[in-house]
Amino acid sequence: MAVQFSTAARNAALDALETAMGASAILKFFDLAAGAPANCAASITGTVLATLNLPADYMAAASGGVKSLTGTWTDASADAAGIADFYRIFATDGVTCHEQGIVTATGGGGDMTVDNTNFAAGQPVTVTSKTWTAGGA
Repeated sequence: MAVQFSTAARNAALDALETAMGASAILKFFDLAAGAPANCAASITGTVLATLNLPADYMAAASGGVKSLTGTWTDASADAAGIADFYRIFATDGVTCHEQGIVTATGGGGDMTVDNTNFAAGQPVTVTSKTWTAGGA
């Protein structure tokens, strides 16, 4: 039998994740100039396409072992042109990486989805979906 956790335990773990990342985290989108880094500790490759300062409470309270973005995550003006392939969420220092994943357009099944992955410098960027699902259900 696989390890299983109660819904309350899974919700607590997800809420603790947001707490560990800190209020007002920073989200950055990158292109895949040399492939996605192996993990958060690896050096970043590619160009920063957009930087978003997330709201102080950027994820809703976990429910049913799932935690989703809250509010609207939007950058009024992308920093550079390129195809957004991966993202990183940093602590407010903009240096300490807490999460990275694949970004796709809405409906594309990525770890995070945006309205359009083909960024043009100066265009608005909107995150349309971001969820964390706890294991052990």
